[in-house]
Amino acid sequence: MTSFKRLPSTVTPIHYSITLRPNLTSLTFSGSEDIEVRINSDTNEIVLNSLEIDITSASFTPQNGKKLTPLRIQSSDETETSCFTFSEPLTSGTGVLSIQFTGILNDKLIGFYRSKYQSREGREERYAAVTQFAATDARRAFPGWDEPAIKATFAVTLEVPIDRMTLSNTDVVSEEVLEDDPRVKRVKYSTTPLMSTYLLAFIVGEFDFVESATTDGVRVRVYAPVGKASQGEFALSVTAKAINYYNDYFGISYPLPKMDLIALSDFAYWAMENWGLVTYRETALLMDPKNSSSMSKQSTALTVAHEVSHQWFGNLVTMEWWTHLWLNEGFAKFMEYLCVDQLFPEYQIWMQYVSQTFLPALQLDALHNSHPIEVPIGHPSEVNEIFDEISYNKGSAVIRMLHRFIGDELFRKGMHSYLSLHSYKSAKTEDLWTALQESSNKPVRDVMSTWTLQKGYPVISVTSRRDKDSVILSLTQEKFCADGKLPANESTTRWLIPISVIRASDPNQIAVEVLMDSKTLDIEVPNVSTNEWLKLNASCVGVYRVNYSPELLSLLLPSIVDKTLPPLDRLGLQSDVFALVQSGRTSTPEVLKLMDAFANEDDYTVWNAIDGCLAKLNQLLSHNSEVLQLFHAFGRQLLSKTYSRLGWQPIKGETHLDTLLRGLVINRLISFGDQSVISEAKNLFDSHCAGSHVIPPDLRSAVYRAVAIDCNDKTFDTLLKLYRESDLHEEKRRLSLGLASVKDSNRIAKVLDFALSVPISDVRSNESVLVIISVGLTRNGRDIAWKFFKENKDELRRRYESGTLIGRLVKHITENFCTEDTLQDVQTFFTENAFPGTERTVKQSLESILDSLLQDVQTFFTENAFPGTERTVKQSLESIRVNIDWLSRDLQSIHAFLTKRS
Repeated sequence: MTSFKRLPSTVTPIHYSITLRPNLTSLTFSGSEDIEVRINSDTNEIVLNSLEIDITSASFTPQNGKKLTPLRIQSSDETETSCFTFSEPLTSGTGVLSIQFTGILNDKLIGFYRSKYQSREGREERYAAVTQFAATDARRAFPGWDEPAIKATFAVTLEVPIDRMTLSNTDVVSEEVLEDDPRVKRVKYSTTPLMSTYLLAFIVGEFDFVESATTDGVRVRVYAPVGKASQGEFALSVTAKAINYYNDYFGISYPLPKMDLIALSDFAYWAMENWGLVTYRETALLMDPKNSSSMSKQSTALTVAHEVSHQWFGNLVTMEWWTHLWLNEGFAKFMEYLCVDQLFPEYQIWMQYVSQTFLPALQLDALHNSHPIEVPIGHPSEVNEIFDEISYNKGSAVIRMLHRFIGDELFRKGMHSYLSLHSYKSAKTEDLWTALQESSNKPVRDVMSTWTLQKGYPVISVTSRRDKDSVILSLTQEKFCADGKLPANESTTRWLIPISVIRASDPNQIAVEVLMDSKTLDIEVPNVSTNEWLKLNASCVGVYRVNYSPELLSLLLPSIVDKTLPPLDRLGLQSDVFALVQSGRTSTPEVLKLMDAFANEDDYTVWNAIDGCLAKLNQLLSHNSEVLQLFHAFGRQLLSKTYSRLGWQPIKGETHLDTLLRGLVINRLISFGDQSVISEAKNLFDSHCAGSHVIPPDLRSAVYRAVAIDCNDKTFDTLLKLYRESDLHEEKRRLSLGLASVKDSNRIAKVLDFALSVPISDVRSNESVLVIISVGLTRNGRDIAWKFFKENKDELRRRYESGTLIGRLVKHITENFCTEDTLQDVQTFFTENAFPGTERTVKQSLESILDSLLQDVQTFFTENAFPGTERTVKQSLESIRVNIDWLSRDLQSIHAFLTKRS
């Protein structure tokens, strides 16, 4: 393989004038562009990005010079470039590179691609032409300088059927019917701001919209498939409010006259922040007041707030290279919570942040095969690998920690300075630290470099001693490892850690704050009464685990039962103990005993974290039927009080979080085989189908799972019928994931065939992966899903190539195997069947199944590397190692504990 090189800097673009003509019948497109460029140094070559584009002709016209035709044009799919070689040097100055080209509207959800839909009357199958250019797929739509730091302005012209709507980043400046073809119209858009290629977007299709405006007159529209415009009302309201909020928070007004959001039926990502034209998966944007759940509404608010924040942080100021991806995504993840907390205080969204965002980051980052927040990126194919919990979730977590470290006022001041200084330019991580350090006069650069430039995070071991009326806490930091095995070369790894301590006498106020800058540190907490508990990491803001001495932990336990310990601190304590159990520092019965203390818990955020632990244990123990049944009984008893309190019907005056908690508890009890809950779900489903009672949207996911698990053919067909009749993608997703829970092997096979079906009435490509994964995560579906994957490898490869979807699929359907036979099967399959973008996932899935074959696996993938997948494979493989060691270490003690308890 040719080594990757960035584009040469000898020629750079100034302005693109692009005309594209998609053919929505042949599913191809033709295009032409005039690119005003600057020749920075004499050269006889112009090199730019191009992939799966057929360049039919080209020329270069220097300013005040004659047109030059290239001697040759060489395009390479391997390097994703085209090189125009001229017979004479191009001298420094400006000129225009003109290119004519053709391409295919692909079905891979990348570049300039096609999306299937039904006509307004529902009688005809049609195609829209849509775009997804991030990270490096603008080159599939037009030749250009497809690197984030190489900014230019763009003037887009689309030639489309006269009955189709067009959208792009800016407003339309003219529209006319072509004289030589009255069936086609030419739509010209105004010039964009200076921007990166990956933020360009254009769409051709049939859509309806709803419209509003911000307080300063920015027009806001939400576009939806025909007939669904009203489902965009909630997102419309959130968008206008979010723009107003960010205008004020950053002190810089949104720079475009309009903001369009559009829901697409076929879309690989959740959303994409194209400047002025944000694209979304339907389930991420559209809300039906009668049929959408509270969680979906909350998720839409967060997603909209995330993408709107990108209009400043990412679009106005852009990362210099993909190494700094976290600057875009980590910051936007933090800002979405900051914004939604302001717009919807009833969500208590910062409390939910801990279980939804913070804990998943810690879980991945505990692996040896994690990566730093700021990770070197070479070839663009590596970019997909870092669109993960580290860049998004850990990135946001360290920003959240920094935000408290310097305070909101100084944080805002620094952000304004950063955005003002780098507007319409590119920036690096160091530029952000400089701005925040200057605004706060705190050692931001020194502190944050320890969090962004090295992988992992610390565990702080705490012991205590009394000194008269004070308690001295002795802290020791070391890198936390999921498997409990700290490599010698990482034993000296250190972080600068903002430490906070709370105490029983005033649990809602921080008693002590210090910066830990060494391996060990003593902290004095004055005037501590006898038996008063002390706890580190108030509200789980610090990115670290805590390992308490038995004495300190025993003092904390009563505060869980009586709930005098604040919710996020109860959550954090339980999560830390669970992580310590997983790593082998303590035994699983210890965390089961701790869970018993939560029997009276009433906070959704705490239960959400516990639910994640219960799900992990359920997956781990699913390989042993006897222990699994005992664990299910334990789980049913643990959840019984909360279920009795909430029941099935909304309680007058209940909070948003109570509504979420009801669905969570019922869902988990169904997983634990609670027959009374399953029976109630089936009754509710029958009433729903008979038309006598509608299942509340917040409970539909649970009900569909309950009826699908042991369904007969009639119920199975009814679920499929409901799926095909629904026009709400959220409902389709609930039903398809319910179907994925079936136990009967024949029906599992039908669900998998249904997931990969071709008719538009069945599962979209962007949802198929989720259904297959959901089957693979069930005890009965694991082996069947793996067999299905192998049998359909060619279709899966064709659909998803090397994108994030195929990597996610490989990871989740292989990482839970636990036998030598399956290890050898997985290894043999991926040896014989290359899946670009999945190598790291495969390594992670194989590694812990059997140590004796590890070296063979590592050798194979070292010698047969596929760009952009190595880390994912290693992570999945390592996760299995952790699970196998855990089960081997604790299975007998778990069995003994649960047997005695039962």
